[in-house]
Amino acid sequence: MASLPHRLAAHQLIGLDTSIFIYHFEANQKYLPLTRSILKLVESGQSQGVISTLVVMELTVHPWRINRGDIARQYEALLINFPNLKLVDVSREVARQAAQLRAKYNLRPADALQVATAIISGATLWVSNDKALKRLEPAIEVIVLEDFVEV
Repeated sequence: MASLPHRLAAHQLIGLDTSIFIYHFEANQKYLPLTRSILKLVESGQSQGVISTLVVMELTVHPWRINRGDIARQYEALLINFPNLKLVDVSREVARQAAQLRAKYNLRPADALQVATAIISGATLWVSNDKALKRLEPAIEVIVLEDFVEV
């Protein structure tokens, strides 16, 4: 199997699941080397990244829950200002695509909206850590972080 950076670099635009940012911001030791690699590739412009505004919601729930609005705002600012990362609102076109993905692949609403955002934006790769999303392969290539963890 090719290395993660090699697999990512083969795509001009990659869709990133919320888990990438959660693992990175929480410095999850198991996945941090992978998230660093992914975000470095995007930051450098070797590949562009795309995320849905749903990432803002999912990423900031915990800080808001523990009454740390300052952290929630920092996370959002990091996403907005991250080089070569496009933050895309949920549009009617995205909602329509998400409905089709839900119908065909039985996805959860949030997953369908995030993947639909990537597809509508032109991404050819979805990066997640949800093995169940591999079933999307006919619609978009899927990379699961767990497959690249070094034992």
